Amino acid sequence: MSPPHVDHGPVDLRMVPLALAAWATAALTLDAAAGMVAGLVVGCLLVAGVLLARGRGADSSAGGPNGRPGHRRRRSWSRVTVGGMLLCVAAAAVSAALHGADLRRGPVPGLAREFAGVSAEVELTGDPRLSRPRISGDHMMPDSVLVDARVRRVEVPGGGEVATRTPVLLVVDAGRRGRSGAEGVGSRKPEVSPWLGLLPSTRVRVHGRLAPATTSGDRFAAVLRVRDRAAPSVVREASAAQRLAGRLRAGLREATDGLPADARALLPGLVVGDTGRITPELDEAFKETDLAHTLAVSGSNLTIILALLIGPPGLAQQVERRGLAPRLGISLRSTAVLGGVLTLAFVVVCRPDPSVVRAAACGAVVLLALATGRRRSLIPALATAVLLLVLYDPWLARSYGFLLSVLATGALLTLAPRWSEALRRRGVPGRLAEALAAAGAAQVLCAPVVAVLSARVSLVAVPCNLLVEFAVAPATVLGFAALATAPVAMPVAEALAWCAGWPAAWIAKVARTGAALPGSGVDWPGSWTGALLLALVTVAVLVAGRRLLGHPWLCAACGLLLLLVVVQPPPLTRVITGWPPPGWRFAMCDVGQGDATVLAAGPGTGVVVDAGPDPELVDRCLTALGITRVPLLVLTHFHADHVAGLPGVLRGRSVGAIETTALAEPEDQVEFVRKEAGSRGVPLVTAAAGERRRVGALDWQVLWPPPPPPSSPPPPPPGTGTGTGTDQSQRQSQSPIPIPGPEPPPADPNDASVTLLVRSAGLRLLLLGDLEPLSQQALLRSPAAGLLGGVDVLKVAHHGSAYQDPELIRVVAPRLALISCGADNGYGHPAPSTVAALRAGGAVVLRTDRDGALAVSGEGGDLRVAVD
Repeated sequence: MSPPHVDHGPVDLRMVPLALAAWATAALTLDAAAGMVAGLVVGCLLVAGVLLARGRGADSSAGGPNGRPGHRRRRSWSRVTVGGMLLCVAAAAVSAALHGADLRRGPVPGLAREFAGVSAEVELTGDPRLSRPRISGDHMMPDSVLVDARVRRVEVPGGGEVATRTPVLLVVDAGRRGRSGAEGVGSRKPEVSPWLGLLPSTRVRVHGRLAPATTSGDRFAAVLRVRDRAAPSVVREASAAQRLAGRLRAGLREATDGLPADARALLPGLVVGDTGRITPELDEAFKETDLAHTLAVSGSNLTIILALLIGPPGLAQQVERRGLAPRLGISLRSTAVLGGVLTLAFVVVCRPDPSVVRAAACGAVVLLALATGRRRSLIPALATAVLLLVLYDPWLARSYGFLLSVLATGALLTLAPRWSEALRRRGVPGRLAEALAAAGAAQVLCAPVVAVLSARVSLVAVPCNLLVEFAVAPATVLGFAALATAPVAMPVAEALAWCAGWPAAWIAKVARTGAALPGSGVDWPGSWTGALLLALVTVAVLVAGRRLLGHPWLCAACGLLLLLVVVQPPPLTRVITGWPPPGWRFAMCDVGQGDATVLAAGPGTGVVVDAGPDPELVDRCLTALGITRVPLLVLTHFHADHVAGLPGVLRGRSVGAIETTALAEPEDQVEFVRKEAGSRGVPLVTAAAGERRRVGALDWQVLWPPPPPPSSPPPPPPGTGTGTGTDQSQRQSQSPIPIPGPEPPPADPNDASVTLLVRSAGLRLLLLGDLEPLSQQALLRSPAAGLLGGVDVLKVAHHGSAYQDPELIRVVAPRLALISCGADNGYGHPAPSTVAALRAGGAVVLRTDRDGALAVSGEGGDLRVAVD
């Protein structure tokens, strides 16, 4: 919501030091020793009592014709302020000590230190959620369900069951990811964990293994890992309030089932913070554009609903006030009561956990600003809310979300009104001035904290927030209406959800478009030193910007320069950076510990070989190369460091087909590829030795793996023909190379890697995937061995590992050897012995961990390499 037009009289800051004192104390004493806390509390109470007593005495003796009552009153106020701070310190220390004691009380911490297996009764305190997919080496880590919980009873060796209330993080194996969406052809339906249907306050009996909390200062005493994927044994159902909230949230999900994918995923998150359908790709786009706050329950959700009730902010206490309440004849006092009821309903539906209570408190402060337009009373209100929330839940003192909420609310109450008036004085229309001021103020105060969390500074945050601001309110209001009507009239709820889907889809589109821009953000030190540096840079930019406001032409020039930095038009980028080099034939993307390479096949067209482990990195590389069409994507094998980046290749690009190896292992990663391909209608085909393809002047042959048992050959990808144009890809029926002999089919995914011999403008390239020595030796024994000599460029197998066949390196004798590996990887890639063997054969060795992305150009004997 936009800030109100307020007066700028003196601000009452007396509550601010009290709130800050309580905040700092809670953060520092959550894990402090009991004796230290007791001493702190006693000392603060004694000093506070002395100061407050002296302050009262000073007040009683103040006055007299020759006295200086004003000066004495200020001294008294300073004593009262310090005394109040000490009392807040004492109260925060007591609250933090009591909450921190929960982590050390009972048998659970000791059992966790022993990694003991236990049987326990736990109470869920939060919504079950799926973990984000993670890549570990060449495998995707299995999905897990994460639940905030509290151990209520636990069995101890030789002592039966012990009652306790220790907070733990429950981690349950979930199997395959069960998200909604289209499934690939031939793939099984993903398993959906029964844990995902549980509600907070439910009590279950579990058998698992305890482990210490992963980080110090965590609000969990231990991690309880449950391996059993069976349905949980429910001991007690959820409370009535949680069941009601669960029905309402389920009704909203059902009402949104028919919406397009992005709107279906986003709308429950906008309304009640239900992010279960948000894909990692969409979540990353929101983080890149600093729109992640729209996916969490925030004070703005409540503010929108209450503003609809009370009408325009400046008229809330006037006779001509507007909104639904006066139209229905509801008095101002009754409106306040109704607002309180709506706030309570908001907390119930969005779950009464600390984050929602925090959002309700901050939303109420912003609502007060909208209703009264009195800034002087709002800072004390915000400080009081912070003080009460920290005393209620001291763990908020260490929460980045809480810090960002307070900073954003403070920006709306302090900086935004002044900036809005300054913009109006310079001729900016009122509504636009308010929107610019609100987005800019929030970004200025929150950006340093966001930089600590993400090690990145978004350059598109302000414009993206401006573009979605007008869509957030209708999506939220219509979404709440759908949530309220779903239990009684699902068709009406579906119609309301369909209407809300339009603004929700727009928000998702803005996030995706902003994140896809080449210069959407810059890397930044992810530390508090980096945050301080960013704050200094921000102040410098604000000072310079204030001076530039008086020079419209300079402002326009700076705006154009920023636009060019963000958009980075390929022709301009190529002139400035030299990347990609003109006439490049082959590029190796820097995607960390994985493989992603591109073969140029015409303007904007490239054959991609492997997708790397990270969708963002491969998408960024293809964007920099200007690739918009991919006639064929070859996935040499199904290890995660070669296929997990597949969504990044498919993002915004036309992909003709995906070609894979015949060995469908590991099974979960095969299913991932099938699902991604099926959801976008991209056909899957299988590569086998003896196959040859061509796209324009680009020609390549499959040398490995051996073909499967005789069967009908797979059809060519749809839309490809037999011509030689740039847009055409052809599978030759008569291969110019003999099919390898009766080698047994590989049983290991690495040994089943698709191996390609490529010809491009007189250059010969050999791409080995992750072939291990056994398959390298088998390749040398095959009839295709005669084609291996005289290679210009070698994509070294398996990230340059030590597992190489020296004879293959000798036969290939490349002029240039390229290795794709991650900086400081834990595998020691590339192995010094492999690099030495390549150099001994006369090859120039380049590697992405040190040299960055690599691009090869030239023809025949003229071989050139550019680095990014």
